[in-house]
Amino acid sequence: MDWLGIGVTVIGVAFLVLVIVLIKPLNKLAGVLGGLQKTTDNLPTQVDEMMSQAKDALQTGNDTLSQINTQIKELSPIFHTIGDAGRATNHLSTSIADKVMNVKTDTAEGRSFITKHDLEGLYGLGTLIYYIVQKRKSEERL
Repeated sequence: MDWLGIGVTVIGVAFLVLVIVLIKPLNKLAGVLGGLQKTTDNLPTQVDEMMSQAKDALQTGNDTLSQINTQIKELSPIFHTIGDAGRATNHLSTSIADKVMNVKTDTAEGRSFITKHDLEGLYGLGTLIYYIVQKRKSEERL
């Protein structure tokens, strides 16, 4: 044999050893790739199912929001009425507070008038009533 034949034989034996060594890892890789193939085969159907479920959930959410909007539109006049009643109540309570403060001031003025002129007892009561009547008449003119 010449050198070329010996070199080809050595290379052939090296490849044979390499193939024998790589058989087990290549079989494992083939198994992993087979499992990956099974998983990816089911992937389109799973994605379709997830998309249809997401679509159903979004449609249900849209329907719920539509119902809520309709109900709020129906309740808006009630809320406006409640707001108007609150504003009217606020105006009334402000008016009452103003009247109470005026009566308090008027009473203090009447008390000082009675004390100043020594009008006490029954005469003082009559004077106080007269003073209140005069005050009411002056308020009615305004």
